Amino acid sequence: WGSWPRNPCRYVYSWHCPDGPGFSCPFLIDTTGAYFRRDGIAGNYLGGMSPPEEEEPDPGDLSVDDNYFQEQVWPRLARRVPAFSSLRLRSSWAGYYDHNAFDRNGVLGPHPTLENLFLAAGFSGHGLQHAPAAGRAVAELVVKGRYESLDLRRLGWRRL
Repeated sequence: WGSWPRNPCRYVYSWHCPDGPGFSCPFLIDTTGAYFRRDGIAGNYLGGMSPPEEEEPDPGDLSVDDNYFQEQVWPRLARRVPAFSSLRLRSSWAGYYDHNAFDRNGVLGPHPTLENLFLAAGFSGHGLQHAPAAGRAVAELVVKGRYESLDLRRLGWRRL
């Protein structure tokens, strides 16, 4: 890895709660940092919480700390959604939180030296949220050679 910072590791937990929030519940991030969303139609949910920087798990070890859920995440979820006080943890996994270490925003647009290489990377955990706009922007660059809907030049490689 050299002097490059490693991507932090994050845990994602899956649980079942038949009396949890219904279909109208959006992806919810609590003020404590705990988050969740529905996962399908059968009372299943996904969620987690980023640890404080000084408590980051070792990125070289992708085993999940289920105690983190029991001690940190679950109490916050149960305070936010009382039905979650009776949830049943089903599974969990760990993965890297990919992000642009410069400013944690996406890098979008043409590569500065490699012709025909367009970037849409480094969006962190909000990549899915930005995907429709980023996809449209890159399509406009490829097809028309310029941004038309939104001017996203400020997200380009040059700022790095």
